[in-house]
Amino acid sequence: MTPSTARVTAVDTYDIRFPTSRELDGSDAMNPDPDYSAAYLVLRTDAADGHEGHGFAFTIGRGNDVQVAAIEALRAHVLGRSVDALCADPGALSRDLVGDSQLRWLGPEKGVMHMAIGAVVNAVWDLAARRAGKPLWRLLADAEPEWLAGQVDYRYLTDALTPEDALALLRRGREGAGERRTRLLARGCPAYTTSPGWLGYDDEKLTRLARRAVADGFTQIKLKVGADLDDDIRRCRTARAAIGPHIRLAVDANQRWDVAEAIRWTRALAPFDPYWIEEPTSPDDILGHAAIRRAVAPVRVATGEHAQNRIIVKQLLQAGAVDVLQLDAARVGGVNENLGILLLAARFQVPVCPHAGGVGLCELVQHLAMFDYLAVSGTTEDRVIEYVDHLHDHFLDPVVIRDGHYTAPTAPGFSAALRPGSIARYTFPGGAFWAADRAGRRKGEPA
Repeated sequence: MTPSTARVTAVDTYDIRFPTSRELDGSDAMNPDPDYSAAYLVLRTDAADGHEGHGFAFTIGRGNDVQVAAIEALRAHVLGRSVDALCADPGALSRDLVGDSQLRWLGPEKGVMHMAIGAVVNAVWDLAARRAGKPLWRLLADAEPEWLAGQVDYRYLTDALTPEDALALLRRGREGAGERRTRLLARGCPAYTTSPGWLGYDDEKLTRLARRAVADGFTQIKLKVGADLDDDIRRCRTARAAIGPHIRLAVDANQRWDVAEAIRWTRALAPFDPYWIEEPTSPDDILGHAAIRRAVAPVRVATGEHAQNRIIVKQLLQAGAVDVLQLDAARVGGVNENLGILLLAARFQVPVCPHAGGVGLCELVQHLAMFDYLAVSGTTEDRVIEYVDHLHDHFLDPVVIRDGHYTAPTAPGFSAALRPGSIARYTFPGGAFWAADRAGRRKGEPA
């Protein structure tokens, strides 16, 4: 390819919020009224091919403007950069953003600033995949192991994962990859669904959606728990009756409990054969997770969606604190850091079941899970990707679920681009929906 002089000419940001709290979609013990939101950005370029890069950080409403402001704080680091250079080495931008001598004080490598870095880095990967004419999972799976290994930041990891370890894992991951790609394109990757289990749903809705999930081919569903033990016992009994004894039932406490309470509560739910207990305590409490895991076995412990960085993940694995690692596409510093997390999980032989309970997260994380199957772990055994059945229609390349499986995306990119009409309608506070909502409230009409 002839080198171009194309540059990044703009970083446009949008505060996108969807009113999911109105129907209690997404409700759980810690977040009873979420409005699923995206701090969304578009990297504009002057490239002759017209390609752009799309990325976002996921939030649940209030504070999304703060997340947008964090992304805007990175604009000067990106404007004017060579498009060719960005796409040839996204890791260079990742290291520059993470290593900024002043912004780093706001983390380091955690919180709003780190999520903003992840949004920008993911937008670069989206741009790179679009320019290559490939979906991101394929761009990653086709890449040379040496290049992929060079995209990972090994600082703070080498007591658990060295560059040599990573390269060996990636080289081994190429064995049989062609056969796996054929299976992936024919069958997809297995999914589980959280859609029946939001805490605000009544038992009738839970039963109806759980039965529908089984009919749709899902072999695992998940319930939110943690607000009231008697209610959780009733809801688990209701769900188990709806799905039968052979479908996996996972439960998710969303960080609700202290360690002792997590052990007591999980043991109380054990008669319903929960496959895992998810986020039973603070996502930063590595030793707490390890203690819970020892106490509640054979119920598995799953966590990771709120792990702030690869170092937390490393310690969870080193401490034997998790049975299932729940990678999140938008929580850490983007694709580069998630490459390191996937390699850590493979090094410790812990299955990755990605988190996707939020706007656009299904669209993003499917690519990482498919890459993991093709080029890292080489298996889908005990691996399922979370699926939540709402808001996909707002994306230009929405996920497709068939018989309880994610089908492999074929469109170039990271599946991150929102529809222009959705941006116009749900930008906060001036978009068409929110303007009409405010006008209705002023008139005394129902929200």
